Amino acid sequence: MITLEETLSNLKSPIKLIGEVCDNKKKTILIVGVVHGEEPQGKFLIEQYLKTANLSQFKNNLIFIPCLNPDGLKKGERQNANGIDLNRSFPTKNWKISERNQYYGGEKPNSEPETKFMIDIFEKYSPDIILTIHAPYKVVNYDGPAEDIAQRISSIIGYETSSDIGYPTIGSMGNYFGLERNIPIITLELDEEIPVESFLNPMFKIFELLGNY
Repeated sequence: MITLEETLSNLKSPIKLIGEVCDNKKKTILIVGVVHGEEPQGKFLIEQYLKTANLSQFKNNLIFIPCLNPDGLKKGERQNANGIDLNRSFPTKNWKISERNQYYGGEKPNSEPETKFMIDIFEKYSPDIILTIHAPYKVVNYDGPAEDIAQRISSIIGYETSSDIGYPTIGSMGNYFGLERNIPIITLELDEEIPVESFLNPMFKIFELLGNY
């Protein structure tokens, strides 16, 4: 297992990358938690899984970022320390400055260290599938050629699948990685009204599905 930990200059907490990478594996899967600081479920579920997981058993490489937005998590707020929604700050072709609200993507695309970190990891490890864990919409949202894996995840978690979240997401990971780079990306929206512990079993099954997909 390789462990990478980076401390970015304007973050109070490090962003950790944890996983196993072997050249003889079939695919590489990137799993990301806490893009938004008020959605802590992903970090808990990933960390609980990694306590006992044997990643070497899978035919695919599994790489985890338990918490992409540690400063937002500490504050319990959607945005990072600079007041930026990380899922609106990726340099998509249609990026534009938005209103200064909870979805504000900054004065320019890719301005945030967390966004740069995510893109650097993508370029370094070339994931074949990306899963991000969000809340609270109870849906398996997908972008890019991800319908099949979305349906399989749906059969485990019991949520509907959708390629349209219902509102524009300029500067999102779905647009940047899925639509523009043709990488299957799943935005798994969990039910925030259910105790996070209730998701341990289905999420472990989803991680194992991705490990052998």
